[in-house]
Amino acid sequence: MYDVIIIGGGIVGCALARELSRYDLRLALIEKEVEVGFETSKTNSGIIHAGHHSSPDTLKGKFEWAGNQMWDDLAGDLKFGFKRIGELLLAQLPEDLQYLEQLKKQGETRGVTGLEIWSQKRVRKEEPNLSHSVLQALYAPTAAVVNPYEACFGLIESAQQNGAELFCGNQVLAIDQDNDGFTIQTSQKNFRTHIILNVAGLFADQVAAMVAADNFKILPRKGEEYMLDRRLQGIVSRIIFPIPTATSKGVLIIPTVDGPIMVGPTAEDVSSREDQSTSFAGASKIFAAVRKYCPAISERDTITEFAGLRAVSDANDFIIEQSSVKNFYNIAGIQSPGLTAAPAIATYVAEMLRSDGFTLVGKKVWKSDIDGPPHFAQMSPKERKVTIERDPAFGRIVCRCESITEAEVLYAIKHGARTLDGVKFRVRAGMGRCQGGFCTTRVMDLLSQKLGIPLHKITKRGQGSEICAPRQDILSVEDKR
Repeated sequence: MYDVIIIGGGIVGCALARELSRYDLRLALIEKEVEVGFETSKTNSGIIHAGHHSSPDTLKGKFEWAGNQMWDDLAGDLKFGFKRIGELLLAQLPEDLQYLEQLKKQGETRGVTGLEIWSQKRVRKEEPNLSHSVLQALYAPTAAVVNPYEACFGLIESAQQNGAELFCGNQVLAIDQDNDGFTIQTSQKNFRTHIILNVAGLFADQVAAMVAADNFKILPRKGEEYMLDRRLQGIVSRIIFPIPTATSKGVLIIPTVDGPIMVGPTAEDVSSREDQSTSFAGASKIFAAVRKYCPAISERDTITEFAGLRAVSDANDFIIEQSSVKNFYNIAGIQSPGLTAAPAIATYVAEMLRSDGFTLVGKKVWKSDIDGPPHFAQMSPKERKVTIERDPAFGRIVCRCESITEAEVLYAIKHGARTLDGVKFRVRAGMGRCQGGFCTTRVMDLLSQKLGIPLHKITKRGQGSEICAPRQDILSVEDKR
């Protein structure tokens, strides 16, 4: 019998696992994918919002600024990529200028620091590659970029080292309640728990429906993103926002933590919760929008593209509450700024449990930090020499584009990677210009050796994404020929 089970291993679920691991609880997280962070969090834009965007009368507004202020400590403890690079919100039409003033006032009321209205001259000086049609911009230095999948891995590793248990590949099929608690039936086993935290993202309403606690609906919204070649690194130095629309903050230009520029996302309401396809129409929309404020960016510079689905609730706000079913909590509809708000949501839910009468006793020993992955490409020549002498695996390059070594791939596998994407998102092997064209087979070899499984069982991101067929299948095809 667990005290608390978290359903869903996205950024909020992982943040909750770490926060609750501070207390004397029997705690577990159940995730349907083969690794945490493999749904919405993996395809997130990776922006920590400055704190002034969301309306103050929403839960989004309540947690945006509070969450923003927690990321520096998290990044220091968990060693994931994080940089405060600031943002610019551009006004290109005279009617946009009043919006900048309103947003600045909203942020200052909330306590957001450093907000400034920049003149056209200042914008041209600071970001010379932006369009000359920009009239003014609202500068917010508190905005940051983060690798959200790295944050998920760091959060869950921290939770596990403090006693939380992780069960991936466990899709929830049914939930039954009795006088003692809940029985959760998954695709692999059954679990018993006193409290359920439903953080199932795109599927949160379906999970809630299993106990008749679905007083909300999740409406998937697809966003396409495009990663550009490293040669464009530095074309802008801050996150670039246009004036937002009713459904989206618009198409952004995002200098990622590791250097390459990303553009997107679109905002398309869709019926499928699994449609992660990209499209010519989406690409056309993104690059047409981006060229209006940065003409030098072209679709010819794309090295990869992907799409993610946002879990938009029919209330168009976060849902964070104990449901009508006692001890079943819905933490749902966590779309933008959900990544920013995640650590603040986690502390809020812990206090909500306490205020609802659940006893939380802090552990005498709780370890806040983890070692984090090595970064060979960031080492000086002297540091590299010493590192290779200590471990020769650092002297064998696996991913040429990103200078990722065999030792780093082995680190990823040791710390939970079970797929090509698991390695890719932990240490960047396969993220460069060739997108795994040279390193995929070597990473597969290492996964096969260390996990003790044949090559044909290595997947990109879980069942259904196998890379190659069993040898006997290949031979039988050749025999038929």
